[in-house]
Amino acid sequence: MTELEKGPQGRRRGRGARERILSASQQLFREQGIGHTGMDQLCAVAQVSKRTAYQHFSTKDELVTEYLRRFDPDVLPGVFDNSELTPRERLLAVFDVPTTGPDDLTPLCPYIAAAVELNDPQHPARRQAHDYKRAIAARLADTAREAGAADPEQLGEQLALLLDGAAARTRVLNADAFRTAAAIAAVLVDAAIPR
Repeated sequence: MTELEKGPQGRRRGRGARERILSASQQLFREQGIGHTGMDQLCAVAQVSKRTAYQHFSTKDELVTEYLRRFDPDVLPGVFDNSELTPRERLLAVFDVPTTGPDDLTPLCPYIAAAVELNDPQHPARRQAHDYKRAIAARLADTAREAGAADPEQLGEQLALLLDGAAARTRVLNADAFRTAAAIAAVLVDAAIPR
């Protein structure tokens, strides 16, 4: 990088700043929480000035909302849109959450974490979390309907609750709860879908 491409204190500037800010927010918000991440730290990790950060995101709230929006905009497309799986298999594939080891378990769902940290029900990120969780339950219900479930909305809500519970339990206990959740989900799915 040439001296002309460096900003204050030798930081990078210009091209890619927005992506670096979002990447830094993803890392820091998930590691230490939204409330514990200050803009100074975020800018240092993203290698941008505060001025540059606020040119891309006028407030931290706007940044948090965009951070959530970018996680999974299509609601698990790799699962729900996988035509190689039967509807029953897609319902259970939601619980195939990869973990690489006991020290690198999936962090708490970012939508749950944001909803817990942000007290204002009208906060745009809180609404984003609400909409995403509703979308997950709706996709599960649609897939349950496709599988022939007697009450697809109920099954969708049950599986959504089980998924969120597994995410929280995995984080709190530092243990993989998704395998147990998958076994419970199989029982629920088989009970709801007539043979």
